[in-house]
Amino acid sequence: MIKRSVMELINMIDVQNDCASFADTLITGVSFNTRTIEKGNLFIPLKGETRDGHEFVQLAFNQGAAVSLWQRDVPNPPKNVPLLIVEDTLVAMQQLAQSYRKELSLKVVAVTGSNGKTTTKDMLAELLSLKYKVQKTSGNFNNHLGLPLTILGLEDDTEVAVLEMGMNHFGEIDLLTNIANPDAAVITNIGDAHLQELGSREGIAKAKMEILNGLKSNGLFVFPGEEPLITNALKNIPNNWKVRTFGKHDSNDVYPTSLKMTESGSVFEINESNDIFQMPVLGEYNVMNALAAMLVASEWGVPFEQMNKAFANLKLTTMRMEMSDGINGSHVLNDAYNASPTSMKAVIELVSSLEGYTKKIVVLGDMLELGPNEAEYHLEIGSYLNPETIDLVYTYGELGKLIAKAAEENFGSARVFAFENKNELISHLKSHLVNNALVVVKASRGMKLEEVVQSITE
Repeated sequence: MIKRSVMELINMIDVQNDCASFADTLITGVSFNTRTIEKGNLFIPLKGETRDGHEFVQLAFNQGAAVSLWQRDVPNPPKNVPLLIVEDTLVAMQQLAQSYRKELSLKVVAVTGSNGKTTTKDMLAELLSLKYKVQKTSGNFNNHLGLPLTILGLEDDTEVAVLEMGMNHFGEIDLLTNIANPDAAVITNIGDAHLQELGSREGIAKAKMEILNGLKSNGLFVFPGEEPLITNALKNIPNNWKVRTFGKHDSNDVYPTSLKMTESGSVFEINESNDIFQMPVLGEYNVMNALAAMLVASEWGVPFEQMNKAFANLKLTTMRMEMSDGINGSHVLNDAYNASPTSMKAVIELVSSLEGYTKKIVVLGDMLELGPNEAEYHLEIGSYLNPETIDLVYTYGELGKLIAKAAEENFGSARVFAFENKNELISHLKSHLVNNALVVVKASRGMKLEEVVQSITE
């Protein structure tokens, strides 16, 4: 983590007061939360919607902070404590992260995409750890607060940082990529998440392509080669990056030559290697995520023949394709972290392809932030469900009822159950869980369907 004297800090950010009396004070790490602050930290008080972090500056010092930032327009700063007065504490934190990143002799991989960015981040970290000391974004710390905090937590001897970049609006990834200044950039896909804010898939592609604004000259750009919104946009961007593509077909630099799902995960081969790859993660779309990660790792000197070692140790961030034992001998696949029409269809395809289960049940909840066409998207998901490969359909939420409505046309009302009360859904679902049944749970994060998972797992 960052370890700098105050004198060094004032050369990294715009400080507006005289710090000569404590110029030699050393800070170790940063925090903007007094509940997790550690001795020697630089405390960064941030203004939130309901609370102002400046209210807790004195408490931060009481708990061991060495120095604190203070925003110039906030009155009544505490006296007799070392403060760095700045124009804006959030901007100062971002500026500090940007400066610190430039001082570190490491490589940065930036990952974004409508779906799969966290999974790809996790895969990248495992693969690159075969050769380098790697740190990665913790959880989903992928925004204007989390990314700077991740960078400021990097150790001096870290060789590769894998940073996830999320967004809801135009300009967000532009900010993040210019802080991180990546050596490699990965776009996993262009889906339909955040249509409410970005308007169209073209808008989503434009926002994701902002990741290139901070990519170093001669850097590596990895993306799905079958996505015309990226390939067409790239034609109009002057660059000297190394461009590599992944996808399903042989038009890409890396593509699968065979692929199958087993009880324990995915097994696949690729055109660039004679090895058979196995990873404990289900889904063709996760194989695509793996191909993106493998491309970066290969370009950075990790041999394909070593990659199975990393896949064997792969642990994904929670609620992303987590398989657990359920009650009555059932199996529960938890993919309840988030959902969009693209990712929902991918999970439905996965469930349909899996064999060997006595019963297959999907529990689907509302997909949020889809804009004015949200009803149409939910009806489309209901129609996408196949009664020949799925036995029962459960839905949760107001929009989930539209999934159920469309599904009933193919399944009939006896196999489709719509709920707006989660406890009632859980009670009804439990009555259908038998030995070797498979339950897949998918919804937007706001629906909190992990509560269903918790209720039906052992």
